[in-house]
Amino acid sequence: MIRTLSRDDEPRFRDHLLRLDEPSRHDRFLSAVGDSFLVEYSRRCFTGDTLVVGFLSEDLVRAAGELHTTEPWIPQTGEAGLSVELDYRNRGIGTRLLKRVITSARHRGFRHLRMNCHPRNLAMQAIARKFEAELHIEAGETVGDIETGPPTAFSLLRQALADVAEIGKAAIRLPLRR
Repeated sequence: MIRTLSRDDEPRFRDHLLRLDEPSRHDRFLSAVGDSFLVEYSRRCFTGDTLVVGFLSEDLVRAAGELHTTEPWIPQTGEAGLSVELDYRNRGIGTRLLKRVITSARHRGFRHLRMNCHPRNLAMQAIARKFEAELHIEAGETVGDIETGPPTAFSLLRQALADVAEIGKAAIRLPLRR
């Protein structure tokens, strides 16, 4: 199941990041990062304007897509990031997460998305190409630029239906109060 993660899901997201192996951490964050960095990073993702979308399996986040606001001098541009645990790769999960992030970016007024990845991260580059990303090398990183396009009536309806489904599923999981 893919859904938007709430502040209550921060421990699940944090644990997902902590389960990433060293090469996966390097690919996602473009450098070696330790556990303390990931704990703080996960906390920051739920205290600002970041949107985190997760793929959950057995109530654990196994993959995540992130939409971050970029610096104010880059108007209408967001930054996307993806992380997928090794056992969940090559199943189309990254593609589904990025599609959800792009749609959310479009509905939030972003017209461009940037994705930075390690030049050896060919899987991430392949996912970005599915969305017609223009890839180039910048300061030793592969940067993908994706045009989100404007929202459409259909994309807004699809997002609204997904939101209603998420609310319904969340309500089913709530414990009953007596």
